[in-house]
Amino acid sequence: MGLVELLRKAVSLGGSDIFIIPGSGVMVKVNNSMQPLSEGKLMPAEIEELVHGIYDLADRDFDHLIRDGDDDFSFAIKDVSRFRCNAYKQRGTVAAICRIVNFALPDASAMHIPPQVMELANLRSGMVLVTGPAGSGKSTSLACIVDKINSEREAHIITIEDPIEYLHRHKKSLVSQREVPNDAATFSRALRAALRQAPDVVLLGEMRDLDTIRTAITAAETGHLLLSTLHTIGAAKTVDRIVDTFPAEQQAQIRVQLSMVLRAVVSQRLVPTKDGGRVPVFELMTVNPAIQNMIRDGRTHQIDNVIFGGSDKSMISMDAELQRLVREGTITRDMALLHAVNPETLAKRI
Repeated sequence: MGLVELLRKAVSLGGSDIFIIPGSGVMVKVNNSMQPLSEGKLMPAEIEELVHGIYDLADRDFDHLIRDGDDDFSFAIKDVSRFRCNAYKQRGTVAAICRIVNFALPDASAMHIPPQVMELANLRSGMVLVTGPAGSGKSTSLACIVDKINSEREAHIITIEDPIEYLHRHKKSLVSQREVPNDAATFSRALRAALRQAPDVVLLGEMRDLDTIRTAITAAETGHLLLSTLHTIGAAKTVDRIVDTFPAEQQAQIRVQLSMVLRAVVSQRLVPTKDGGRVPVFELMTVNPAIQNMIRDGRTHQIDNVIFGGSDKSMISMDAELQRLVREGTITRDMALLHAVNPETLAKRI
């Protein structure tokens, strides 16, 4: 079976990730299970031929992989899908993982994104962070928020991604999409340039380093709406992660700045269901005066209690959502406790 046929089959099975690794057949992850796309084990030479084929589809120079040891890029097959690929060297051979990205923009209701999260599209300034482990749907949630802005506001939206996943057409807004490193050398460079391009909204694919985080905070301070992601779980850990990125002598000042610009933190996870599928579970922290004080004073350990307390109806507690899913029979009690922010408290409530 040729490369395109393998990719087409993976899409038809409803897969999320395709694994092309020596010593195994080509595999696709469907929900939480691995399914074979090819027969038998493939040797390193056969895998390298497939990876070369991916580079041909992407019209990309294979030397990127040979020089750097790993390579991120995206490509598309007409009438099939878009793919986000990470190729890499391992044990003297090459391998690749391809994430399947639909051509069509995702539907927020079909993705079970809560209305409170989608209402973040109405913000005009400040910083909104979407967090969670890899593969939890962060890019999908951000694409839905950007599409809502694009559909409802006259604005200039700039996306900076590595690589570009979802393609946004101009609707009410104008959308400029830049890819690192093809269109800009680094995230921080592209972000600094974006501030001179009259943006209303900036989507930053990931806040990877100190320079990018510092520039992002500046962008949010100067009246832009900045959307980005972090590989953290929970609002409190997200705030701590940002602050801890800075040298110790700067952290007090960063807490003050962050308390002023941060508008919301969305945390999401995909939790296995009883029927073998996966359901997204969201936490939403919106920054009110009490949360502002906690961030500024370094009392982030108290944030989870505010969210879980439920007194602010604009917030969503992940543990409360897990409790609801157990009550509805969607997930097991053990699975809820495994993904809970405060397992001991949740165990008493269930």
